[in-house]
Amino acid sequence: MTESKGFWESLMDFSFREVLTPRIAKFLYALHLLLGLVVGIGWVLTAFRTSNSQGILDLILAIAGLFLWVLYCRVALEFVLAVFRIAEAAAPMPGETSQERR
Repeated sequence: MTESKGFWESLMDFSFREVLTPRIAKFLYALHLLLGLVVGIGWVLTAFRTSNSQGILDLILAIAGLFLWVLYCRVALEFVLAVFRIAEAAAPMPGETSQERR
């Protein structure tokens, strides 16, 4: 087995032989959830500046939207990770020829 490179070495791997996405999946998920929360809070605060009734309506919509955002981010990231796992499982073993796989 090849020894995995560090984060910065993988980031600067221009041959793309080392995949980085599965290792930073938790960070990407947390970053997108935080982004959704910040956008939702900004949206609600802007609505409350307009009027209280608009703020309350947008608060309810923001909570529903945040739930859908979390769901979307989770499904999208799980899909990406599944593709990486499939690619890893389909990759030839070291020293294996294409005729041995058949």
